[in-house]
Amino acid sequence: MKNKVILLSSDRFGSGDPGLGETLLETFFVLLKQREEKPAAIFCVNRGVFALTDRSLASVHLQELADAGVPVLACKTCVDFYQLENELQVGDISSMGHFLELASKYEVLNISS
Repeated sequence: MKNKVILLSSDRFGSGDPGLGETLLETFFVLLKQREEKPAAIFCVNRGVFALTDRSLASVHLQELADAGVPVLACKTCVDFYQLENELQVGDISSMGHFLELASKYEVLNISS
C-alpha cells in the first residue's frame, strides 16, 4: 500500500444499498489502519469529502490513519461546493494540482460508489 494513493470519491463503497455502502467503507478503513504498510495518502473528492465529517463513521478511522502519518486530504473545490469547511473532523484541504502530483508518483486506487 505504501506506493498507492487512495482516491475516495464517495462516502460509501459500491453502488448498492447506501447503508451497506457506508458499512463497507468503514470496514475498508478499519482494515487499512490495521495494516503495517499504509498508503502514501488518501485524497477525497466529490462526495468523498463527507467521509471526513462526523456524518460518516469512517471519519474516526481516517483520523487514526492521519495520526499514523498518512496524509488525509480534501479537495478544496468539493469542500466549498458542499459547504463543509466547518464540518471537517479530519484531513487538510488540498488542491487538484496536489492530487496530480501524487498521482504522478504513486499508483491510484479509486474507491467510488
